[in-house]
Amino acid sequence: MRRESRDYGADTEERQKSRHHKRPELTREFPKAGPHEWYDRALTTATRTIATTPLYKQLWVQVLLAMLAGIVLGVVRPKLGAEMQPLGDGFIKLIRMLIAPIIFCTVVHGIARMSDLARVGRVALKALIYFEVLTTIALIIGLTAVNLLQPGRGMNVDLSHVDTASVKQYVAQSQHQTPVEFLLNIIPATMLSAFADGNVLQVLLISMLFGFALTKVGAPGKQIVHGIEIASRALFRVVAIVMWAAPLGAFGAIAFTVGRFGAGSLVSLGKLLGGFYVTCLIFVFAVLGPICAWCGFSLLKLIRFIREELLIVFATTSSETVLPRMIARLEDLGCEESVVGLVIPTGYSFNLDGTCLYLATATVFLAQATNTPLDLAQQIGLLAVLLLTSKGAAGVAGAAFVVLAATLATAGTIPVASVALVLGIHRLMSEGLTPTNLIGNAVATIVVAKWEGALDQERLHQRLGT
Repeated sequence: MRRESRDYGADTEERQKSRHHKRPELTREFPKAGPHEWYDRALTTATRTIATTPLYKQLWVQVLLAMLAGIVLGVVRPKLGAEMQPLGDGFIKLIRMLIAPIIFCTVVHGIARMSDLARVGRVALKALIYFEVLTTIALIIGLTAVNLLQPGRGMNVDLSHVDTASVKQYVAQSQHQTPVEFLLNIIPATMLSAFADGNVLQVLLISMLFGFALTKVGAPGKQIVHGIEIASRALFRVVAIVMWAAPLGAFGAIAFTVGRFGAGSLVSLGKLLGGFYVTCLIFVFAVLGPICAWCGFSLLKLIRFIREELLIVFATTSSETVLPRMIARLEDLGCEESVVGLVIPTGYSFNLDGTCLYLATATVFLAQATNTPLDLAQQIGLLAVLLLTSKGAAGVAGAAFVVLAATLATAGTIPVASVALVLGIHRLMSEGLTPTNLIGNAVATIVVAKWEGALDQERLHQRLGT
């Protein structure tokens, strides 16, 4: 046991004693505290042996090669590439089926083991403050960039000559939802319906209530917490199994994107795409970069640490595909389990920096393309609307594109049917917004953990190699 403890670092043995002094049987069964200790051991081993591991056996290399193969197939045989969509969709569905139970186990276990329940509310409040500030900055940067670049200027689109039939389903889903309706929707119809629907905020609410309740049950509650810890361990082993299919899913998703939307879309709307990608880079390095430096770590080294997850979300255009892995990754960086369990699931709905950049860029682009005037006052009003509509992106089928239609419907100045102009390149734009969302939530978790005094900085530097 001592040899195993030394493998985790000098501070691990002391943390094991402090966390498990009341339950030595847990220490014997689980060498490291927390439900993801097996994953931590795997990551630690991978870090020590990375120099001797053949490149072709590393997941990020396999995903990258699969993406390159998908791009080639999409270019050479577009029709066949488009038929690869089920591979990407199947991988996404495999991950999504695990998200709700993993969030439940992580949040319940984290809250139930907190001695100070007031701390849960404090962490949640700090996270929401951070989310609101960063998403507001993202919206301002998006509006500023699209006004400077003006990608839609001179298009002079006449919507009477645009086929809007393809976007009717999205327009129908974009019916305006008031803030009260949004908050009420967080409460599920039944406890099981939240898990069946996969609504992250509903699952988070149930998890928090159940975690609070377990702290009041006493000794029997500790047995339940122990059972949840084991269940979480099993779920993360399932994630490890599913991730073997990540290269196949990335291949299918990128082949479909290139085959279905590739060259023609890039040429016709290249200025919008290029400007949007540049805007995402500006936000990541000019906003998140200094925040990381203030917290004492390198953004580039964090990006390198989560490179496998970034490649997967780039290919699948869905940040949900790596949510379980990100929970384990951030715990491995030294963030306390309770903080990660609260910040990551909440951030997937309230801290969508890339989605905010997309909404601001696409909305003003459509106004420019359709010659719809937007003065400064109207754009400030649009900013207020976006602050509300962007928060529902993670809980809407069709995600950012549906929210874009909802934003236009709420603002009332830009024709909703104009979303047909960006339907063809929405998936290509998603390849910029989803990695931005992922990096933003990783940084947010570390920042909130440091703010709360729940970050092991020695472990952070050790894992990032600083």
